[in-house]
Amino acid sequence: MPEVDKGNALAGLERVEKAAIMLMALGEKDAAEILKHMGPREVQRVGTAMASMKNINHAMLEGVTAEFLEAVSGQSGLGLGSDKYIKSMLTQALGEDKAGALIDRILLGGSTTGLDSLKWMEPRQVSDLIRHEHPQIQAIVVSYLDPDQSAQVLANFDEKVVLDIIMRVASLEAVQPSALQELNDILESQFSGKGGSQTTSMGGVKVAASIVNFVDSAAAADLLEQISEIDEDLGTQIQDLMFVFDNLVDIDDRGIQILLREVTTDQLVVALKGADVNVQEKIFKNMSKRAAELLRDDLEAKGPTKVSDVEAAQKEILTTARRLADAGEIVLGGGGEAML
Repeated sequence: MPEVDKGNALAGLERVEKAAIMLMALGEKDAAEILKHMGPREVQRVGTAMASMKNINHAMLEGVTAEFLEAVSGQSGLGLGSDKYIKSMLTQALGEDKAGALIDRILLGGSTTGLDSLKWMEPRQVSDLIRHEHPQIQAIVVSYLDPDQSAQVLANFDEKVVLDIIMRVASLEAVQPSALQELNDILESQFSGKGGSQTTSMGGVKVAASIVNFVDSAAAADLLEQISEIDEDLGTQIQDLMFVFDNLVDIDDRGIQILLREVTTDQLVVALKGADVNVQEKIFKNMSKRAAELLRDDLEAKGPTKVSDVEAAQKEILTTARRLADAGEIVLGGGGEAML
């Protein structure tokens, strides 16, 4: 059988689409077993991709399979210490920030069964569930959910309530096990698991910024203005963190192409020097083959660059991205309605 040209067979496919092809090839039973180990947002993304996949040919299937086998070759966790393997696996899969809290809950024995169940609920249901709880309880719940779901939950509250919750989220640093246990008692009829003695990292300015980033633009602007009136420094911190350079990977391909037309090559080279590899690949993917090759060459030829210069270049590009988003030309975070 001739060797599969993975590059051609999989050209233009997102990683989630490749995952969808792989799952469909496995069959319903095996695919269902895999989905059981995924989070609600992951299941939603993969499910949407599976529903939209049309005309999957043999070359695509062979290409995805070959790529999968290549990726997992030599990466088995057998023989490794379980804690080390779990930390390494989750960090590679989710990144350090997202994996950190999850690793703590797994390895330190934190019990968050009730909170986890909220991630599978509709935002309106979550809003109704916590509407009459103490604002600090509401803040903990909002901190725990994914930012986009949190923003949808907050959309069901009055402005003053949203302001109070976001301010509390920003001031959260750690939650005592007893508080988590109390919250789980509220959310489920029978508390399961044994809480550890360690506090659980939760909330903070970065989480608050991530949530506000998914709030409707006009509402977010009003919210930031109100926060700044109460605490100017906090308002500035949240605004600075609302959309960071690594978040460019979440902009859809059309949006990236529009952004690249507004950015100079010099800016791009400096900014990408300190960028995550996923962001770099996102940029390369949305350029012509020749332009991508030239950019790769420029990056390799570029000598050591000051962190301050990298941050300045990234900030300029982010400012451009926000301007395009305000004009309705792109959507930050990859969500929102389709643009004509």
